[in-house]
Amino acid sequence: MPRFEMKPIGIVESPLTDLASAPRQPDEGAPEAWLVFEPEMLEGLRNIQPGDSVIVITWLDRAHRDVLSVHPRGDRTRAPEGVFSTRAPHRPNPIGLHQTSVMAIDGTRVRVNHLEALDGTPIIDMKPALSEEIGQR
Repeated sequence: MPRFEMKPIGIVESPLTDLASAPRQPDEGAPEAWLVFEPEMLEGLRNIQPGDSVIVITWLDRAHRDVLSVHPRGDRTRAPEGVFSTRAPHRPNPIGLHQTSVMAIDGTRVRVNHLEALDGTPIIDMKPALSEEIGQR
């Protein structure tokens, strides 16, 4: 298979620092956080506004990459499932998808709500969330 390279375009600044105690989903107490983009990404942030719904794509750098099955939500009383049928962070390519809303923008810093990513998590992309109106952007 061909190899490819990704480079982080920023990092997450969050009060979450411990993987074991971090919320598993945004609606489970995920805090507000800052997305801190590299200075050369400023042009890419043009037209992002408070209130926008976005998908933040992260590289879950502290995840285990050799996992192919998990007990859903870490509950050992549940039967193991293939990792691709779950949102588990531990997987061969630990890409995080986080749907959130923009609260504020300060240059290359974007404040978002309900982000369950740990402090220092690399950001690899951000895209507008799909709306019911196809092709809005």
